[in-house]
Amino acid sequence: MSPRPAPHTPHEGLAIADQPSEPVADTAHLHELIGSVCPDERRFLGFPDHLSRVAGELAPLLAVFADHHPGPYFPDAVAVATQPYEEAVLAYFAALAGVSPADVHGYVAASPNEALLHGLASARRRLPAASVYVGDQAHHGVTRACELLGMNRVSVRSLPDGTMDPEDLRLQTRMRRGAGAVVVATCGTPLRGAVDNVPVLRAAAAESGRVHIHVDATAGGLAAAHSDEMPPWSLGHGAHSITLSAHGLLGLPVPAGISLMRRVQVPATTAGITVPDRTVVGARGGLPALLLWTRLRSLGRAGVAAMVSRCQDVAAYAEDRFECAGARPERFPGSLTVTFERPPAWVVDKWRLTHAGDLAQIVTTGPLTRTAVNELAIDLSAAGLEAIA
Repeated sequence: MSPRPAPHTPHEGLAIADQPSEPVADTAHLHELIGSVCPDERRFLGFPDHLSRVAGELAPLLAVFADHHPGPYFPDAVAVATQPYEEAVLAYFAALAGVSPADVHGYVAASPNEALLHGLASARRRLPAASVYVGDQAHHGVTRACELLGMNRVSVRSLPDGTMDPEDLRLQTRMRRGAGAVVVATCGTPLRGAVDNVPVLRAAAAESGRVHIHVDATAGGLAAAHSDEMPPWSLGHGAHSITLSAHGLLGLPVPAGISLMRRVQVPATTAGITVPDRTVVGARGGLPALLLWTRLRSLGRAGVAAMVSRCQDVAAYAEDRFECAGARPERFPGSLTVTFERPPAWVVDKWRLTHAGDLAQIVTTGPLTRTAVNELAIDLSAAGLEAIA
């Protein structure tokens, strides 16, 4: 067990004292913070965050307090009446995942990780003896969720394109035949943006007994829903539950996760879980649902589709430009992620690139434009020339 880190001493100017602070000084601190994290094209090339375009329209929601106790489909006499907004958001994402809103149950969570916990907890109630089969390129949050829920995790190797290997899944589930299988398919792997084929994985795990397919579509669901190039990935393609998110692409100031599952798959609740409350945390804030509703209403379905199309166009353009620069890019069809050879440290630091091992990536969300891609391609080309010299 690693040693517990020593506590940090607060910055002298930020420590909370016995007496009230000077409001002017605190305002100055906050403005300094805002200035230091204000996004620009280069700062977030490797990470899908952008806020400047939507902060103004969402600011009034900070004056709303919404504390939900039951799930979104049950009345709550003490809460602000934000539940209809949450239901509208869930209906939007249900359609995105290929099913009717009447066929699914779910809620808007405070983060994608909470939504993932909800999905896996429901899968565990349905198949309590089953192991969880996870691709070796899946998000690390899946491993953490399995640890928290006490579920046995089995790593499944990936194919060169980043998708889960169906044959290895077949072998792993055959070794544990009869116990059933919870298979976590990924729609948008963290490094390559790869998308697993849900029907293929479901068939591969069939020999284990009953199968529950959960899709972690946190990173790639919106792109997959608006692309004809993606393999079958959603509830409409045979998955039983799904985790979605949109705060990165839509530019929300806080995380938000969507947990959806087919109603016929929702198991009977155990002791201590009331029928209306199938959420992970019980009482929860309504702000994420309000932020999502506001942003989605301002765009409309056509606006979201146009946004995804623009991001895909920039990704395809980046793949071409990086190829010309000699960076050997790769891109899963339809994905917003472009992976390429990890450049020298000066390029990584300048562009704040996300990287792992010998690979780096960009995600073409937010304000990332062709102009920024061109500038990065110039640096990649220069780095290649340095390596040759």
